[in-house]
Amino acid sequence: MNNMEGIVFNIQRYSIDDGPGVRTTVFMKGCPLTCLWCSNPESQKYIPEVTYRYTSCKKCGTCINVCPEHAMTLDEDGVHIDRKACTNCGKCIEVCMYDALQMSGKKMTVDEVLKVVKRDVDYYEASGGGVTASGGEILGQADFVAELFKRCRELGIHTCADTSGFGREEDMAKILEYSDLIYFDLKHMDAEEHIKMCGQSNELILNNLALAVAKGVPVVIRVPLIPGYNDSEENLRALAKTVVDVTKDAPVSILPYHRYGTNKYRMLDMKYPLEDVKEPTPEELEKVKSIIESYGLKCEISK
Repeated sequence: MNNMEGIVFNIQRYSIDDGPGVRTTVFMKGCPLTCLWCSNPESQKYIPEVTYRYTSCKKCGTCINVCPEHAMTLDEDGVHIDRKACTNCGKCIEVCMYDALQMSGKKMTVDEVLKVVKRDVDYYEASGGGVTASGGEILGQADFVAELFKRCRELGIHTCADTSGFGREEDMAKILEYSDLIYFDLKHMDAEEHIKMCGQSNELILNNLALAVAKGVPVVIRVPLIPGYNDSEENLRALAKTVVDVTKDAPVSILPYHRYGTNKYRMLDMKYPLEDVKEPTPEELEKVKSIIESYGLKCEISK
């Protein structure tokens, strides 16, 4: 039995977008980056936290009465949570009859996660699928992910690490040891611009990309394309040159900006930073694809 614990905020079965074949994606909680376009704001903190879905709330007020920190108030718009006072104890969730209040993230052992993973072994074998660890940022819980991947390897289950690459090289090495595939995000090539958009420099990221390639693990470069932020021809050419300099074998997958996660910000009483950004047009995406391909790289536009 393995009692190593991690904080997981979701386990998605039957995923077809997080690696080859049918997969189970394990989403680890916590991320050191603060990307302006983040579509999973519930993944950012390294602790479980209460979320509030206002569309499910019946304004009964039951949660208000049980909060030991008096962190909740109710008005005609629904429940308001004082996030500075809230300790995420979960007592409000226990009494909510309408699932308006939920906890994002929980402690799980490797064995508990593996129990879910093993339910779909037949699908993995039939489709060439497996397990993907995503986030958040998996390097923040590297020991847990490495142990999970090690156990998956012992069962013959394919492993894919989905990472921003921001973390210590020793943590990257731990995960690489048991990874069959790496999905590696590149966001911006200019260190100062990277700080403005993501809160941190890209130096560690580029070092870890080189490490992944040096270890011989197959890499897919993924580029979240955000109009007005990282879609300039200058940045795209710098990105393509960086990839070519490290490895010519890594395909590039463009992830067009979308607004699917905007409602999650309200659930956490957060303001979405990119309200005015529009999704890229098909013509703009084709131009991006052409630039990347002009460097001899394979490039696809992710749907």
